[in-house]
Amino acid sequence: MSENEQLRLVLSTCPPDHAQGLAEALVGDGLAACVNIIPGLRSVYRWEGELHCDGESLLLIKTAADRLESVQTRLLGLHPYELPEIVVVPIVGGLDAYLAWVAASVVGPAPSLAQADGSG
Repeated sequence: MSENEQLRLVLSTCPPDHAQGLAEALVGDGLAACVNIIPGLRSVYRWEGELHCDGESLLLIKTAADRLESVQTRLLGLHPYELPEIVVVPIVGGLDAYLAWVAASVVGPAPSLAQADGSG
């Protein structure tokens, strides 16, 4: 499997006043190489039977496949939403040098093999 097949783009929306803190936590913990913050989104959705229209920021989180569980756990722990958007997209190509940098930059904790197989 090539290096870029091991990389993922995680999409998550959040209130604009939480975007910077979430991004800094993920990069600071070594769980993401880079997080782009795209401000000014307008999300229209139904929640608990009611229609909502809220301003949000979109986080574009570049990480490794083996860090997805840790990224999700960290997002769930810090995110203000009861049910945050966390969508994962495989990275199937890109500039080789950039993708190598992403792979080398994700140095945060990955689940151990014992945790992954349920024995630990």
